[in-house]
Amino acid sequence: MRNKGFHHVAFACRDIEATVKFYEDLMGFPLIHTELGGTSEAFMRHIFFDLGDGSSLAFFDLHGVGEPEELRTDISTGMGLPVWVNHVAFAADQARYDEVKQKMAAANVEPIMEIDHSWCQSVYYADPNGIMVEFCLDTPGFVPDQAKAKTLLTAIPEG
Repeated sequence: MRNKGFHHVAFACRDIEATVKFYEDLMGFPLIHTELGGTSEAFMRHIFFDLGDGSSLAFFDLHGVGEPEELRTDISTGMGLPVWVNHVAFAADQARYDEVKQKMAAANVEPIMEIDHSWCQSVYYADPNGIMVEFCLDTPGFVPDQAKAKTLLTAIPEG
């Protein structure tokens, strides 16, 4: 039994079928669990995708349970922020990174951007809910440095 890390992270979705197609078919995360609750007048579905490490990504499909009529699921742009602020980053090796890029291209899903951060290579896509997802390939990854991380909490860039 795990006692560290995420069990799951959950978001609202606009279109459950498009969400399943994106995460299961294009990104390769199998749908492993669905919960259904409520009544015919007010219900929700809670779906879970296996991320391959024991954790899951989950979505709520809401119908008359208190959600606004014009449900916003774009967690960054919906708050007036750049799309890249709130996002989910998935670890990838080179084969997985290339596989996802190939599947997305074949489905005519264009990346938002692809960036070499010097410590990792990242490709970013918007899911059907307006949530940015990242595939992150460590090249070689960053070296943890708690002292520097804490010092930079109050630093301001020069120039």
